[in-house]
Amino acid sequence: MSTFDAVELIRTKRDGGRLSEPAIDWLIRAYTDGIVTDEQMAAMAMAIFFRGLDADELTRWTNAMIATGERMDFSSLSRPTVDKHSTGGVGDKITLPLAPLVAACGAAVPQLSGRGLGHTGGTLDKLEAIPGWRASLSNTEMLAQLESVGAVICAAGAGLAPADKKLYALRDVTATVESIPMISASIMSKKIAEGTSSLVLDVKTGSGAFMKSVADSRALAQTMVGIGTAAGVNTVALITDMNAPLGRTAGNGLEVAESVDVLAGGGPSDVVELTVALAREMLLCAGIDTDPADVLASGKAMDTWKAMIRAQGGDPDAPLPTARHTEVITASADGYLAGMDAMAVGLAAWRLGAGRAVQGEQVQAAAGVTWHAGVGDRVAAGAPLFTLHTDTPERMERAREALADAVTYADSPVDRGPLVLERISAT
Repeated sequence: MSTFDAVELIRTKRDGGRLSEPAIDWLIRAYTDGIVTDEQMAAMAMAIFFRGLDADELTRWTNAMIATGERMDFSSLSRPTVDKHSTGGVGDKITLPLAPLVAACGAAVPQLSGRGLGHTGGTLDKLEAIPGWRASLSNTEMLAQLESVGAVICAAGAGLAPADKKLYALRDVTATVESIPMISASIMSKKIAEGTSSLVLDVKTGSGAFMKSVADSRALAQTMVGIGTAAGVNTVALITDMNAPLGRTAGNGLEVAESVDVLAGGGPSDVVELTVALAREMLLCAGIDTDPADVLASGKAMDTWKAMIRAQGGDPDAPLPTARHTEVITASADGYLAGMDAMAVGLAAWRLGAGRAVQGEQVQAAAGVTWHAGVGDRVAAGAPLFTLHTDTPERMERAREALADAVTYADSPVDRGPLVLERISAT
């Protein structure tokens, strides 16, 4: 591999120039190996934040990140593989019912997930509320479970795109996270290395999402679809609304319970709607002609959920943890709920102990927020609106503060609007 001068590459990008393919390959490998320093890569990240990467640079950047680690191979499976990735939101427990649903329809779903940081919850944190369940599996265990059960939700191994782990930590402390090219490369390097044949992206937009505007969400979705398509992964994106939180719960064990309700044929209508919409896209990508709504109603997805949890050491029938302390917040007015700020709800759940402020911090399995009405519902003054859950009651006050202005009221019924705003594909 050719050797380059990191300072010259930083200067090139700072001044709006293009990085050559060999230069990108060298830079990513040299940074992963400790030859390029954190200070130098921080400067490059900031240069990219302002100057961007064109489509060819971004494809090469992503491939260079993949090349720093292993690539998984699911070609031995008897089922077609399809995965889903969400950019994160409040009450976004969709992965939990979705993976077993799509598996029950005949696909293999290798869902490599992460932990939460800040106001958005992590799928692994949610599942760890189930007694005995474990997040870490070997590649051999993952393959065996995909063949026998059809779905696995587990932690990504350290061998997948190690450059991304190092670069993400750097971006997090240098105010360069909000770069569409670097977000795209971060997500897609792991998903391509994971080895899935197809990928459906749930790109959130609104107050509780990482991207607040539809335009930014569309740009992110289009960029990721382009990267996936260039890598030979059949990639589709849905842009979905995250101005109001999903379902009726935010918090680890609370969201597991709500997901089980969905699998049992109940649950909040918006969670069911989005689960089925994403399942349809995943099955279309996988070439499976089955209606997921029928499979959900049949109970087969619940059977797959229980098998998936048991395969990872969990007891799907064990009681979920409950918080030692709860507090009810009542509605301040009569009327219809016109809005519920997803960010405020996510912040309250985080302050109650459902999320972490720094990587590695413990979360409370039972902490979080339940809301008893959604946008469009009629409420009466003094009726329960939120229930706060925590094991540490000293957290209640700051959670109440987060929710102080979370809800707006109207005199007449309000329609939340569509959940799925746009579909983006390569064709």
